[in-house]
Amino acid sequence: MGIAVNGVDITDREVEQELAFHQQAANPLKQSVQELVLRRVLLDEAARLDIGGADEDARIEALFAREVKVPVADLDACTTFYRNQPRRFTSGALVEARHILFQVTASAPLELLRETGQAVLDALRAAPERFEELARQYSNCPSGALGGNLGQLAPGQTVPEFDQLLFRLAPGELAGHLLETRFGLHIVQVVRRIDGKLLPFDAVHAQIAEHLNRHAWQRALHQYMQVLVGRARIDGVTLDGADSPLVQ
Repeated sequence: MGIAVNGVDITDREVEQELAFHQQAANPLKQSVQELVLRRVLLDEAARLDIGGADEDARIEALFAREVKVPVADLDACTTFYRNQPRRFTSGALVEARHILFQVTASAPLELLRETGQAVLDALRAAPERFEELARQYSNCPSGALGGNLGQLAPGQTVPEFDQLLFRLAPGELAGHLLETRFGLHIVQVVRRIDGKLLPFDAVHAQIAEHLNRHAWQRALHQYMQVLVGRARIDGVTLDGADSPLVQ
C-alpha cells in the first residue's frame, strides 16, 4: 500500500491482520491503517527512550506511564463538577416528550429541511394545539404516527444534545429553535416532567473523580499523540489527528 513510518513499511499483510479488529468501524480499512501507524509511532518513541517490556503492548503502556502525566482530580474539582452538573446526579427524573423529526436525505438537503422545519415551528408557536396534526404530517420518525409522542424518558436515554434540551424545558414548553442531531432536525416539546432527587455529594464523589481523571487522561494522551505524530515521518497516509481506539 506504500505506507511507511519513519522509513519502515507497513505491509499489506499487517493491514489484513488488523482489519479483523475493526469490522464495526465506519471505515475498517482506514481505521486499521491508522491503528498500525500510531502503534509504530509509539513503538519508535519507546525505542528512542530505551523503554523495554515483555511485548509491544507492555512497551507502549510503559511509555504512557513515563511520559503522560495527569494530575488527579482533587476535592475542589469534584465539588465544582457536582455543582455545575446537577442533572447528572439526580435520580428518578423523567420527562414525557414529543418531537417532529425532519430527516436529512439525498432528496431533502439540510437547508430545505431547515426552511420546512422553521415554518412548522412558526406554525406551532401560533397554534400549539396542532402539534399532533403536524407531527403526523411531517415527522420522519415512527413516533409521528402517535402525534410525535416519545413516551417517558429518563436522563441518558437519548443522544446527548437531545437529552440536554429535554431536561431544560419546563412542562408544556416548546423549544424555541430547531434542534440538530445526527438524525436530522427536531421540533421538541416537553409535555410533563417529574423532577428527581439530587444524590448527596458523598454518594457520587468517587464516580465524579473517576470521570474527571479519565477525561483528563484522554486529553493528555491525545495531546501527546499529536506531538509524536507531528514529529514522525509518515508516508502514504494522512491521519485524522491522533484519534483512535488505541489512544482513547
